[in-house]
Amino acid sequence: MKKKIAVLIDGGHLRVHTRKAHKVFVPDYIEKVAHACALADEEIHRVLFYDCPPYNGSAIQPVSGTPRNFTGSDAWLHELSRKDLFAVRIGVLKFRGFILKQSRIPFAAGAPPLTDADFEPKFEQKGVDMRIGLDMATISSNRSVELIALVTNDTDCIPAMKNARRAGLQVALIAVPGYSPAPELLAHSDFRRSIAWPV
Repeated sequence: MKKKIAVLIDGGHLRVHTRKAHKVFVPDYIEKVAHACALADEEIHRVLFYDCPPYNGSAIQPVSGTPRNFTGSDAWLHELSRKDLFAVRIGVLKFRGFILKQSRIPFAAGAPPLTDADFEPKFEQKGVDMRIGLDMATISSNRSVELIALVTNDTDCIPAMKNARRAGLQVALIAVPGYSPAPELLAHSDFRRSIAWPV
């Protein structure tokens, strides 16, 4: 009998690394990554995907004082939720203001005046790590799987990882190409499981 596992994916973390690798961050590819997390002798019981819909709103730009509108569609999250074995957990994306781009040094000799183009919006995910922790606690209490394959670099997940291991579950930290897991996460997981990008 195959070992049952749950795959938990922090969407923000996966998005960063898929884009760095010039992969497409779309539902079909996310599904392939999720299935790549399981070994041949393992069966995926469920895939839990955590992310935030795009920010929709308006903000005043720092130089011109004119409004900038942000719009985006969450249709891809709905598409992902309809895939076999997938459940999508939704957090909230908060706008935290505009920050100066690292490439711009405003006070360098001969530097031109700052413009709105020298700033980029800063967003923060809220509620994602809490939802990961709650699901890990639920899985640990009902023992629906034997192993949790965790795709994240959020050290806020450590208490939930420790709880899962105390409950007798194994925790595998998934390392996609180009990602070096935080040492604290490795210290509280049973395995580092490196996977290749699906084709």
